[in-house]
Amino acid sequence: MAMTTTPKIGVVTTSDRASAGVYVDEGTPEVVGVLREFLATPFEAVCRLVPDDQPLIEQRLIELIDVEGCALVVTTGGTGPALRDVTVEATLKIGHKAMPGFGELMRKVSLEKVPTAILSRQEAVVRFRGDGSGALVVNLPGSIKSIRECLIAVMPAIPYCIDLIGGPLLETNPDVVTAFRPKKK
Repeated sequence: MAMTTTPKIGVVTTSDRASAGVYVDEGTPEVVGVLREFLATPFEAVCRLVPDDQPLIEQRLIELIDVEGCALVVTTGGTGPALRDVTVEATLKIGHKAMPGFGELMRKVSLEKVPTAILSRQEAVVRFRGDGSGALVVNLPGSIKSIRECLIAVMPAIPYCIDLIGGPLLETNPDVVTAFRPKKK
């Protein structure tokens, strides 16, 4: 009998104040809750709350992918233009392939709601492990409302991207969002 493993999804919330306990982290539970709503496949959430520190963010991303084996890592926070907003820089540094369509679509969707969405620098990358399998990292804004809006926009492409990079099969909840996969011939 083949043993199935529960896929792991990493969530990294970057916030100086939340990581210092100045206020409660609302980003992490929102990302996990939205992912549980959107995905029909059960998964283990591996969460990290870190300050806006590029080397530390890079370490956490690498740890979640290379050590924990996450197939998908979703970040929230650190995508703005402020000096301390360095999540995007950390993501691009640890990635092997940039996936610019994710950021383009998230900004497009956000711009339909608020004109300042143009200030957000969401990105996505693929990082490969030594065994050739990869993980997708998607940067979301820190706004609680934007987490859902951005994730629902890109979720149709996430499962197939993970298929293409040797990750586990992720199925979406068709009552909420449908993943796109090409029809087999």
